[in-house]
Amino acid sequence: MSTLTKPNHIGRKISRIRELKDMKQEALAQAMGTNQQTVSILENSEDIDDERLAEVAKALGVTVEAIKNFSEEAVLNIIGNTYHVDNSSAVHYGCTFNPLDKLIEAHEQQIKLYERLVQAEKDKVEYLEKLLKTK
Repeated sequence: MSTLTKPNHIGRKISRIRELKDMKQEALAQAMGTNQQTVSILENSEDIDDERLAEVAKALGVTVEAIKNFSEEAVLNIIGNTYHVDNSSAVHYGCTFNPLDKLIEAHEQQIKLYERLVQAEKDKVEYLEKLLKTK
């Protein structure tokens, strides 16, 4: 079994960088001032001249060296070594209360205020009736 090294396929590297940036071929083509078919041809090319590579790098927002040295294994290693989920932390990024509970609480407070207002009006009416009877 022979161990053949993978060819340095610049087009595939461009394609993967574009995909990692969540960019479609049409968007890259527009950034380069060309059409989608040209981008497709570029991504299928094993070698690309330096001038064209510089255009692609500028449109992708990376350096020419980043495209030439791009390694999917390195990206996966970086992600694997830096992404860490810690479920034991006390930091919660979600909602820490139930919004419906807060709404019900606010409604109950409103009912209590209304009941106090009604009672105050009843007291006022009683007082005015007493004043009228004394005259």
